[in-house]
Amino acid sequence: MNRTLATEFILLGFSRDLTVNIFLFLLFLVIYLVTVIGNVLIMSLIVTTANLHIPMYFFLCILSLVDLCVSTSIVPRLLADLLSSHKLISLGACFTQLYILLLMSGTESLLLMLMAYDRYIAICRPLHYPVLMRRSICYCLTGLLWIISFMVFILPALLMPIDLCYPNHINHFMCEVLAVMQLACDIIYLNELVMFVTTFIALFLPFVFIIVSYACIVSLALKIHSTGRSKAFSTCTSHIIVVILFYGTAIIVYFGASSQYSTNQGKYFSLSFIICPLLNPLIYSLNNKEVKNANRKLILRFTITQ
Repeated sequence: MNRTLATEFILLGFSRDLTVNIFLFLLFLVIYLVTVIGNVLIMSLIVTTANLHIPMYFFLCILSLVDLCVSTSIVPRLLADLLSSHKLISLGACFTQLYILLLMSGTESLLLMLMAYDRYIAICRPLHYPVLMRRSICYCLTGLLWIISFMVFILPALLMPIDLCYPNHINHFMCEVLAVMQLACDIIYLNELVMFVTTFIALFLPFVFIIVSYACIVSLALKIHSTGRSKAFSTCTSHIIVVILFYGTAIIVYFGASSQYSTNQGKYFSLSFIICPLLNPLIYSLNNKEVKNANRKLILRFTITQ
């Protein structure tokens, strides 16, 4: 059977109206700048502030790095496309973006699970915390996250490549995996099955683990006096908000009906890839007293030096 394989693709984006695209360009430019500044600031605070050199903030630093990578893999390309009349992306660039998103999303999912485990040990097993969460173990666990994410997401995609055919229009603003799979030349039932299994492993199982961890934390917190209870809950609030944002949108997109990608729903749900990296540093800055204090000291130090 004769068929022409696509070597480049057209990202349809949001609109063909120039006025709308200029507005979106300015909006996403501001979002990206705030995202970069916020995440770089969080990482700088954690690295330079001695009392933040504990596992909880080490994982937060990794989360900021992952968010920065996700945002940078999407937004600069989106900004260029918004002002371009030819939104072409090559096959190599498309799959590079897709693989980065898969790797970072998988890593973030597992990282949020690890952060919940850290809070569980700190609150429910405080005497074991210095041993179970010592620095060497934190480094090993973080490295393991990246390895597992690569093995679960990237390796199957590399071992089971799919051919993409014309029409080469992707109804999206980026090379998102479900949108790209719509262009497959052949029946890709096995690929879809593998993707469902890997998504289940990397999204649903960590989400269940996080729910169980916080159920244990809440159960213990209700048994202690009000002051200790308030402190226990305060260390978890930011993480819970981030978990709801990340898993809420991810589960809707990847466990919802695949038919949504014949419409614009998947495209707009995927805005979470841009919004979450923006909100995460803000959430941790506004809800965490130690981060706010470190931020004040940094601003004071900068003001004095001026």
